[in-house]
Amino acid sequence: MDIDTPMGMVPLDPNMGTSRTGATILCCNCGAPIDGTSSAGALCYDCIKSTVDISQGIPREGTLHFCRDCDRWLMPPNSWVTAPPESRELLSLCLKKLRNLGKVRITDARFVWTEPHSRRVRVKITIQDSVADGVLMQQSFEVVYVVAYQQCRECAKSYTANVWRAAVQVRQKVTHKRTFLLLEQLILKHQAHRDTINIKEEKDGIDFYFAQQNQAVSFINFLKSVIPVFVKESKHLISQDSHTGNKQYKFSYSAEIVPICRDDLVALPIKLAKQIGNISPLVLCHRIGTSVNFLDPNTLQTAEVSADIYWRNPFMPLAGAPEMVEFIVMDTEPTGQRRGKWVLSEVTVARASDLGSNDTTYFARSHLGNLLHPGDSVMGFLLAGSNFNSALFDAMEESKTYGSTIPDVVLVKKHYPNRRKNKRRNWKLKRMAKDEGELLPKAADQARMDAEYENFLRDVEEDEELRAALALYKNTKKTRAQDPDAMSVAETEMTVDEDGPKISMDELLDDFDELDIQDEA
Repeated sequence: MDIDTPMGMVPLDPNMGTSRTGATILCCNCGAPIDGTSSAGALCYDCIKSTVDISQGIPREGTLHFCRDCDRWLMPPNSWVTAPPESRELLSLCLKKLRNLGKVRITDARFVWTEPHSRRVRVKITIQDSVADGVLMQQSFEVVYVVAYQQCRECAKSYTANVWRAAVQVRQKVTHKRTFLLLEQLILKHQAHRDTINIKEEKDGIDFYFAQQNQAVSFINFLKSVIPVFVKESKHLISQDSHTGNKQYKFSYSAEIVPICRDDLVALPIKLAKQIGNISPLVLCHRIGTSVNFLDPNTLQTAEVSADIYWRNPFMPLAGAPEMVEFIVMDTEPTGQRRGKWVLSEVTVARASDLGSNDTTYFARSHLGNLLHPGDSVMGFLLAGSNFNSALFDAMEESKTYGSTIPDVVLVKKHYPNRRKNKRRNWKLKRMAKDEGELLPKAADQARMDAEYENFLRDVEEDEELRAALALYKNTKKTRAQDPDAMSVAETEMTVDEDGPKISMDELLDDFDELDIQDEA
């Protein structure tokens, strides 16, 4: 039997009516002759169709509740599900809304096309049921659902104050945002912020707000997997039912990042330096991961300090990136010692500001032997004549073992003075949408933040390991058409050789957010 037919009857017994013949009787309703042995209630086929309705009790209309903010449908009594238009999930939801549908057998159900703006969903249903002994009846009918708009509970809470249940306050007690720029890119790459209901920028960090506590715990676990943090938890009682004993809490997590950043000069406690491999106490921080990685530029020895070890006896860096001084390389001689990408060399440098005024030079051992050549610029820390307010550095100076090993200059990274500021790059990084609130930056603060972001982009260009941990996208924005009269000026600017590392297009990803469909002319 074809179940797609709108109506029909079939005998339950396939052998009925084939091997025997019966008496002919008249239909009790219309008088048509029928087979008396196989007739149902002495009615003919047409009379059964007109008098029996197996879909009786099944409603022909219904209502579907749809949330326009999150594109979800209400599944009674109080759950919300995601269902695309004309999908299996939406069809299942429509069938569950009908009463008495479980008393019959559903053989087919499909959507009937309607105008998208009509707010109507039409479903054609085919059912089967037994009308008499040995006779099945099949019937098709349509049900029309009216789409009613209703805001779900989560979306309703998002438009009111104090809707969050858990907050993660990420802080770092430094004067710059270099670590937060790196953390922002790691969050975007791994989509760790997908469950947040709000992201707010604060003075010393960022606050992440979540609707559920388990979402905040998952975010804390992500932070521990990418940066060294110290987490403290607190909760605040907001409501309590005296009859049932149920309580509602708000949870706050304080995640403090280690106040040591990449390229910082650090004086380690002498006892800790001996415990992590007998490294020199005066080291450079060359990487921030799940632990803090240090490098001794005099010997190329490396060591790492985990977050647990650091927070037992915390210490601050001696100097950071803003205290770096530009030096000019006068002479360099490699020693032959190599460790990974670093080559140990003996370098003679002079401060760039002293050129033309005096002949003072400094001798240093550096890990940048494969990058530095005579005439190059290099950034570093000038220790000769500097006074650091640090008890750890004073203990190092007074030590008989390490007092004589303090160099005059510590070189950190190569500098490219001919690199243009705010140049157009063939790549870009995505930024997180944050709520600045009342902390709108002033003009001077905005200039400082732009300079920090530009320095971060330069670090990405110079460090291949850093690029491997981030998601870089192709910059597909078209340049503005230039004035023909300005071509001579542009050609003059292009004659200046711009140094600095470049990023190949093979390392970049396509940004699908900017892809659009354009009609061909």
